[in-house]
Amino acid sequence: MRMIYIDIDTLRPDHLGCYGYHRNTSPAIDRVARDGILFRQCFVPDAPCLPSRSALHHGRFGIHNGAVSHGGTWADPYPEGPTRQFHNSEGYQKFTQVLKKKGFYNCLVSSFAGRHDAWWFCAGFHEIYDCGKGGGETQNEVTGQALALIDRLSSKDNWYLHFNIWDPHTPYRTPEEYGFPFAGEPAPAWMNQEIIDRHNNTFGQHCAANNLRENGKFTQREPMRIGNMADYKKHIDGYDTGIRYADEAVAQILERLEQYGLYKDTAVIISSDHGENQGELNIYGDHQTADYITNRVPMIVKWPGIKAGEDSAFHYQFDVTATILGLLDAEIPSRWDAKSFKDAVVLGKEQGRDFLVVSNSAWSSMRAVIFEDYILIRTYRDPVRDYPEIMLFNYKTDPHEVEDLAKKMPAKVNQGLALLQKWVDDQILSSDRKEDPFMRVIEEGGPFHVRGRLENTVKHYENLGRKDIVEKIINRYPKKSGYWKSDWFK
Repeated sequence: MRMIYIDIDTLRPDHLGCYGYHRNTSPAIDRVARDGILFRQCFVPDAPCLPSRSALHHGRFGIHNGAVSHGGTWADPYPEGPTRQFHNSEGYQKFTQVLKKKGFYNCLVSSFAGRHDAWWFCAGFHEIYDCGKGGGETQNEVTGQALALIDRLSSKDNWYLHFNIWDPHTPYRTPEEYGFPFAGEPAPAWMNQEIIDRHNNTFGQHCAANNLRENGKFTQREPMRIGNMADYKKHIDGYDTGIRYADEAVAQILERLEQYGLYKDTAVIISSDHGENQGELNIYGDHQTADYITNRVPMIVKWPGIKAGEDSAFHYQFDVTATILGLLDAEIPSRWDAKSFKDAVVLGKEQGRDFLVVSNSAWSSMRAVIFEDYILIRTYRDPVRDYPEIMLFNYKTDPHEVEDLAKKMPAKVNQGLALLQKWVDDQILSSDRKEDPFMRVIEEGGPFHVRGRLENTVKHYENLGRKDIVEKIINRYPKKSGYWKSDWFK
């Protein structure tokens, strides 16, 4: 068996043709979708980048593996503790370690571990290529490495290649010579000037009027703020061009497999570490919430001998890797939270979770429960945005989360809150440490990307002449509240 996992950072599924997008962003990805299984309701349990890949690699929820943020104490997984053997105990082994034990030769082309100092991500790989740019590279700088590995491994069996590219992630830096493929095509129809105007009267990082970057750099493909529909279109064109450029890397991988006669008999998996809010909840070009957009990811699996089709059941992303281990007749580590749905996949049937709980502790202190046709989002600590504590959306009729139904549907809110609380209680009871790292992040001062960032936000609105917004912020967040730079960095 040969397997290639194509990990395209920041890729939301509804901007792919195979998921119904109106622009031709993904011809190569769409080909794999036609030949494989397209999972419509696949979610990462913990977002964004570091918590997501930690959950995938460990097969465990962040509440169990400990890595739920981008900085602070809980940006690192828990050590196993006194039960650890010379290597991790078998119950705690990571996905690639299980593959290695099964006889696979594992190769990684990714700068993720270096970007986040997440060295656990390297466990189980025989060969690793990190270009050293920490996610700032474009696919043309690394695709050659993946192709070279396929060249070397083409005559061999039992190998796994994890190929990670970043082009849809901000800043939108597709090379200028690639052009502007979507200049003549309309932006997504759900956005309008009324929504943009409303977003410009509130605050938060990466909102319409405050598209701040920690590095302060923008490219020719990005507006510095979203003031009108022309700005929005430019922004979306930049994102979609990044997707199309990433898709060209996928096309090269498929072409190389075809060259060696390997495409039919090679498993190809395409997914992402998280989606990307593009105006949803007043976030433009970032992944700051636990919601239907940030936590939902594409998941496409082309597996030799398994019939192509679609699956609309609820799945966590790591359920798919557990299913892959099941298809390989590999034993799933006993401490994993991931569940294999191998039997259903082989028979072409749908079988998934009854509901899902997703979280974000890097930009916001949010958990959400996805059940029936609804997503209930609970904010545990103010993420420097004027969100209500509870939001409820019908993700089928309102996937862009425009109409909050919480006040209209109190019974559905109570149902969601009950599911969420029971899930949290159950996970703490089954954890090694009987604690919730999500709540520890709050105790430590809140999500990493919010700590001490208010000064920059206030300065930005002062430069825009928005005294009304500045006054809102100062009244909402008094000094010593833990949000100001002076509260954190002496």
